[in-house]
Amino acid sequence: MTIAYWCVLAAAIIPYIWVIAAKASKPGLNNNEPRVFLNELEGWGKRANWAQANSFEAFPAFAAAVIIASIVSNIEQNTLDALALLFVACRLLHGVFYITDKATFRSIVWFIGICSWVSIFVLSA
Repeated sequence: MTIAYWCVLAAAIIPYIWVIAAKASKPGLNNNEPRVFLNELEGWGKRANWAQANSFEAFPAFAAAVIIASIVSNIEQNTLDALALLFVACRLLHGVFYITDKATFRSIVWFIGICSWVSIFVLSA
């Protein structure tokens, strides 16, 4: 399996890191109604939940880009791997910056992450 494929797995797991952090941010989790609990969070726990949602939103385009690039094969594997690693790094930093309320840095890594999967699509053409 390629590094890029492993990055798809990593990107799929990242949202769960943030939701675990969100759920751990406050006592009293009612697992019968976890969404109610998450919607009532404040502070860094609320931001961790938002990071989780954003990570789920970012995943499909990235996964599609890697899979399409692998099928089309017009992109060098080293380039694909590097761009996939960049995406995963950006998603991790995005979550950290979201939770620590560093909005400017969060937006910068969000943008770089998008540029990474858009680049995968463009270079695959």
